[in-house]
Amino acid sequence: MHDLLIVGAGPYGLSVAAHAAAAGLRVRVFGRPMASWRDHMPRGMLLKSEPWASDLSDPAGRYRLAAYCAREGLRAEHGVPLPVEHFAAYGLWFAAHAAPPVDERLVRSVRPLDAGFAVTTTDGETFPGRTVALAVGVMPFVEIPSAVRDLGPAHVSHSSHHTDLSPLRDRDVTVLGAGQAALETAALLAEQGTRVRVLARAPRVRWNSLPPAWQRPWWQSARAPHSGLGCGWRNWFYAERPGLFRRLPEQARAGVCATALGPAGAWWVRDRVESGGVEVLTGRRLTAARVVGGRVRLSVHGPDGPGGGTVLETDHVVAATGFRALASRLDVIDPAVRDGLRVLTDGSPHVDGGFTTSHPGLFLAGLPTASSFGPAMRFVQGAGFTAARLVAGVRRRLRHG
Repeated sequence: MHDLLIVGAGPYGLSVAAHAAAAGLRVRVFGRPMASWRDHMPRGMLLKSEPWASDLSDPAGRYRLAAYCAREGLRAEHGVPLPVEHFAAYGLWFAAHAAPPVDERLVRSVRPLDAGFAVTTTDGETFPGRTVALAVGVMPFVEIPSAVRDLGPAHVSHSSHHTDLSPLRDRDVTVLGAGQAALETAALLAEQGTRVRVLARAPRVRWNSLPPAWQRPWWQSARAPHSGLGCGWRNWFYAERPGLFRRLPEQARAGVCATALGPAGAWWVRDRVESGGVEVLTGRRLTAARVVGGRVRLSVHGPDGPGGGTVLETDHVVAATGFRALASRLDVIDPAVRDGLRVLTDGSPHVDGGFTTSHPGLFLAGLPTASSFGPAMRFVQGAGFTAARLVAGVRRRLRHG
């Protein structure tokens, strides 16, 4: 029987695996390594996080992104965005060197046993384990607005459903959202010749500025320190002190996670949107959608309230509307266990200081833990903290469980 079965082989799953193997645990990892970056992002996208804030985590720190880039002759510099395909290749390199071998089969179910859990792959093989860590990434939590959710894949998709945007080249596309995924997707569509517009509820598009130089006068650093989530003491706290963040009242944590680091575009995509033929409609609220004559008819209110309603017609809607980490969306878990999990006020699963859910021996990593440990858990930035704390929690469970 394995000590730890890890479901998911993205940055969090691989980092947990590296720490678990270094601790001498019998561990097995399931999943397609770096699947989100390899299978759910169009080619041409760039990594918004700084390279120095995008490391997967091994205990000795030997397999950082900078080491991979130096080996491959790639730039990993402050203020220089890295193509996502390079980051995906880095993750594969990390998996090959820092983590135990990955079983690339997908997992169909996780169910409880008297002394642990049974993890069953999609081809029917079952593995027993004393503990399980779910590091399932973001794909189970895709959020598509209800107005367009039932239009069918020919007419609506989520931004994470696209590895290749070329099938939309000769169509009229409306992108919903005002964050990085929406704006960069729109830029890529425009650059391939697609007629594209961005439709956003926000009154304006927010753009991140070019980050200040890494080396700067001490008083500038003291006023607004660098962090993996951006400059400033608040971002530094979210990035560097997730353990302290967890001590905040639950309502305060939920409020921060709902509002901190809100939708914004990277500085390097701004000109591509504003000068690239992308129509940007802000202050608009989508109220209804239906398919008429093979096209999507969108009913939109704003920016002047209900009296300012308009109708837009488009061939396809791309919902770049993010992810919502509801416990109810953890479909891989046995329903009796999933439905019995303690949840927070925002519907996300509760985890303790060791990333354990309310079901003993069941651990979580990544996005579902953001309302417990802060916004860093929405990014690769949180992988190191998570891996160390989670593996310590597993070891305690093995000793006392």
